[in-house]
Amino acid sequence: MRYLYCLLLFLTNPLLSAQTLDIQGHRGCRGIMPENTIPAFLKALELGVSTLELDVVISKDKQVVVSHDNYMNAAFTTKPDGTEVTKAETSSLKMYTLDYAIIQRYDVGKRQNPTFPEQASLAAVKPLLSEVITNCDAYAREHRIPPPHYSIEIKSASSQYGLFQPYPEEFCSLVYHVLKPLLSPDRYSIQSFDLAILKYWKSQQLIRSFDANALSALVHHQSLARTEKNLGFRPDIFSPFYRFVSKRKIKKAKQKGVKIIPWTVNSPQKMLRLRKMGVDGFITDFPNRAKKL
Repeated sequence: MRYLYCLLLFLTNPLLSAQTLDIQGHRGCRGIMPENTIPAFLKALELGVSTLELDVVISKDKQVVVSHDNYMNAAFTTKPDGTEVTKAETSSLKMYTLDYAIIQRYDVGKRQNPTFPEQASLAAVKPLLSEVITNCDAYAREHRIPPPHYSIEIKSASSQYGLFQPYPEEFCSLVYHVLKPLLSPDRYSIQSFDLAILKYWKSQQLIRSFDANALSALVHHQSLARTEKNLGFRPDIFSPFYRFVSKRKIKKAKQKGVKIIPWTVNSPQKMLRLRKMGVDGFITDFPNRAKKL
């Protein structure tokens, strides 16, 4: 009897049941590799990440490009001629105004992101979403590890509709038609700060034009109740900024059957605290730190 009690304690202790915690590599592993690049995603898999978190934008020729910014970031981008992109040039280097053949000529890895001094310096480009999935799934097969889950953030803002991105209907459709032949619905979730994206995706699920994959609401400090009211439905995943996570919020989410996965947690102490509080996972720039918990 005592053995069974000890076994139950082991399995239910959040400090010991790490396999149940969904550690999501933010933009791959931005803290140590160039963000949203294939080397970053492969490194995250090497570190044991269960979910690859990434962002997508749309190019002029309607390609789904993996990138957090919808422009060439002057902090770490190098032009095809080897010179650095300047801040003054970013407004003329919007992804939505460039064909992918042009975008892939810009390097986003050789210059370290100054915010992350541990980040490796290596040649890298902004890949297509299809390339990321194909390469990462191939890596998983080669190394005989479980295929990764993909948490795909659609970078969208109402102020940019039709200017620097498509409207939600087209944006969602472009992303879905890349995912449909590559992933089963249980292997990816769609997330966004733009609730119009999630509303449209849900509407397409209801009429069965889109698969029934999970939807994740990204927020800063809003409550789940307010988010649910604004959406008009209950999201599968609730992702607030980690500083606004509390035991009360976690309890309410779990009572509603909603997973809670905060962003972006980089301190091992904060990772451990959130884990003790009972989150379902967290998004981090440093999955190598999470691995040591």
